[in-house]
Amino acid sequence: MAKDNELVTGIGQMNLDLQIVVEAEIDGVGMGVLGDGTSFLTVRGLSRLCGIDHSTLVKFSSEWGMPPMKAREKKVRETIKAQGFDDTVFFHGVVKNGQVQHAVPAHVCMAVLEYYAFDASGDNPHALNSYRRLARKGLDDFVYAQVGYNPDGQISLAWQQFHDRVSLVKNAVPDGYFSIYQEIAGMIVPMINSGIDVGPQIVPDISVGIRWSKYWISENLDNVHGPRKKYLHSFPVYFPQALSNPQEPWCYPDDALADFRKWFRKTYIDVFLPQYLQDQAKLGKIKPAIATRAIEAFKPKLIVKTKA
Repeated sequence: MAKDNELVTGIGQMNLDLQIVVEAEIDGVGMGVLGDGTSFLTVRGLSRLCGIDHSTLVKFSSEWGMPPMKAREKKVRETIKAQGFDDTVFFHGVVKNGQVQHAVPAHVCMAVLEYYAFDASGDNPHALNSYRRLARKGLDDFVYAQVGYNPDGQISLAWQQFHDRVSLVKNAVPDGYFSIYQEIAGMIVPMINSGIDVGPQIVPDISVGIRWSKYWISENLDNVHGPRKKYLHSFPVYFPQALSNPQEPWCYPDDALADFRKWFRKTYIDVFLPQYLQDQAKLGKIKPAIATRAIEAFKPKLIVKTKA
């Protein structure tokens, strides 16, 4: 997930006792849940929902609480206070992997989104559409659904398997390289949300890995980005595949990450994923209706412009 390290931390905004229990990046929007159940967006994710440049919110947050108070801060703080929340805090600073991440709690996100939808100068149909969508569902429920968090403390088997695999992969890949499984989390999350039991029977990273490997070889990308290499990856012990642990999949130079993401978005998601899901349905691993729902979930969303 993209970090917001360029933020200037304001007084009273650090809460280093909190931990991130789950996070994901969905359609470019970074989000997650803190240990106390607070749902959050990253500053970059919130700026994307608001339809504004990331640097605008960086400046907004860095000036929070500094006199003289600007009109936009006054308006947002009034909205936050009207909801019964502390209006002095824009984000929580949370330490993860030795770095401070900036988590903007849901009530602040909605207040900021409301401002850019209705009060900021100039038309912003993107912010208006985002606000209407989230106002109906609620940002808490939206984030919980996207990252697979159950506020009652129970987690589905598919999510448990996903989390366990992520935990095993994250420290296995050598520095300077990326793994397929880590990079396709944004695909697996919508699949699980669509009702697909991603686990021992459905292992989409194998499909992605085979297709990308063929593309890598055909385009002679070793000569472009440097050689790929094998790394040791183990499945959770309760997976049947664990009998042959450790596996030795390919990992790829970080220099190739932009090329992979472009190929993954434009080629795999658009062309190969529907074929993969349809094949799984034919094998009886997915119900046809669920496969169709998952395919629909990956289709680009149309942005409907609204009149002011």
